[in-house]
Amino acid sequence: MKFLHLVIVNLRRKKTRTALTIGSFTVALFLFGILATIKSALGSGVDVAGADRLVVRNRVSLIQPLPIAYRDQILRLPHVEEATFATWFGGYYQDMKNFFPNFAIDVPNWRRVYPEYKFSDEEWRAFAEDREGCVISPPLAKRFGWKIGDRIPLEATIWTGTWELNVRAIYETDRRELTSPELWFHYEYLDERRSFWKGFVGWYTVKIDDPASAVAAAAAIDDRFANSPYETKTETEKAFAAGFANQIGNIRLLILSIGSVVFFTLLLVTGNAMASAVRERTGELAVLKTIGMNDPTVLSLVMAEAIAVAAVGGGAGLVLAKLFTLRGDPTGGMLANFYLSPRNLALGFALALAAGAAAGILPALGAMRLRIVDALRRV
Repeated sequence: MKFLHLVIVNLRRKKTRTALTIGSFTVALFLFGILATIKSALGSGVDVAGADRLVVRNRVSLIQPLPIAYRDQILRLPHVEEATFATWFGGYYQDMKNFFPNFAIDVPNWRRVYPEYKFSDEEWRAFAEDREGCVISPPLAKRFGWKIGDRIPLEATIWTGTWELNVRAIYETDRRELTSPELWFHYEYLDERRSFWKGFVGWYTVKIDDPASAVAAAAAIDDRFANSPYETKTETEKAFAAGFANQIGNIRLLILSIGSVVFFTLLLVTGNAMASAVRERTGELAVLKTIGMNDPTVLSLVMAEAIAVAAVGGGAGLVLAKLFTLRGDPTGGMLANFYLSPRNLALGFALALAAGAAAGILPALGAMRLRIVDALRRV
């Protein structure tokens, strides 16, 4: 700490260069924070998937339906304890920019398959008894100022017309990953009003007796409907969520590729700045060594400068990324869990420090190995 003043003075020597180097870290870590948030948002369904749940969908495509009669047949298969279903609705509120996930659910059996969603008995009863009732999440209630008793008009995209729903319940959960802006309503209301696909559902969610039975249960379900007009593909809820996220591409590979290029460029920029700073101070370093400063201390001073730049710039970039994510999902529903976690903040700061150390190590070694006679000869 006794050399902190010397580090600060050296950084202030070339203020423009220091500011630009700090700015490079700021931009890089801001980008890291946004990419990490996008990755987490797309994978949030994977993280919260139940180990004892399977998803049954049409073998051809997720957008192809399955008969509602399949539920009773699925319940008779081994290892199956409960089964429910849902159908994507895809409506929006007032304007297309107000899109959010909304789907019709199997109200009588939903809570038995998804116990992580909490309701008061009064609210759930009010929802179950109202054919036009709906359930909303806390973020959706906050976004539009909705409360229990409000009547919401949704404009349909798949089915035509305006569908009016009554808010009867707002669910609660202790898991942040489950608090996405979404809305559920009665499957019966959907089925009685739509003009096609009556008697069909989007997918089934099956609760099994033991996660170890997942493979056997999935095989039994698919075998039961093999060679039928509506064959099925059954997979664990985690695999289903991962496959759904990967439909837009390999997000992990994309983020790693962009991040690698950014940090490699950052190393070059910072390394060049530190090398220039050391060259400019060759005479001063020689004087410091002459008056008794040892080689490890010289190395530490140069490394401290590089790490300080990384800490300030990286910290600023992560703060800006966090402030940006606090504004909520910029896509209006596609990235529902748009949240920069403390874990990713810590990871980003550690990467910034590592990049600063890596960029400063060669200039620091050069300064440490500098011979006093050679340094003074250059002056």
